[in-house]
Amino acid sequence: MAEQLNTGRLRHFLSELSALVSRADGDEALILSDGADLLRELVAVDDWLPAASAQGRPQGYQQHLLYCDPQERFSVVSFVWGPGQETPVHDHTVWGLVGQLRGSERSIGYELRDGRMAPTDNEVLKTGEVVAVSPRVGDIHKVSNAEIDRDSISIHVYGANIGAVRRHVFAPDGTESTFISGYSNATLPNIWGMAG
Repeated sequence: MAEQLNTGRLRHFLSELSALVSRADGDEALILSDGADLLRELVAVDDWLPAASAQGRPQGYQQHLLYCDPQERFSVVSFVWGPGQETPVHDHTVWGLVGQLRGSERSIGYELRDGRMAPTDNEVLKTGEVVAVSPRVGDIHKVSNAEIDRDSISIHVYGANIGAVRRHVFAPDGTESTFISGYSNATLPNIWGMAG
């Protein structure tokens, strides 16, 4: 039996976000503010994410591309975190929004201080909540699943094709290494042909 999803919810989000990015014309503050409202509306109801985009793996968190704007002005990604899974300390280099769809995740912010990476904050994002990241508002953090016995899923929106962006991971001494994350999935979900 085919998976019954409300893919119209994701299509509406993508349409509204595309219009916002066009209207904002590079105004990051407007994108983060109004985009957070759009993402909060999307993650408030959990009936639209395809099962393939909610699959985790024991060897590490998964980054499933849901959509990339044809001009690469933004991308939408589902992150699936198994218990105990975490990222290294890393940056994004572009604006981003994170909305918690299932479970919860911990984000520890960092900054370079006295030649070392020092934590600046420690937040837990709960289901339905949205936070922003960017070089302007805080861009370096480490993320982990805050649940000890189940997967957590967050929906990330970035101001670029994030899987192709050259970014950085940071050692405790502040040494940075370059990486390009790519994506865990080889195909995009068909959000256009399903019921909803």
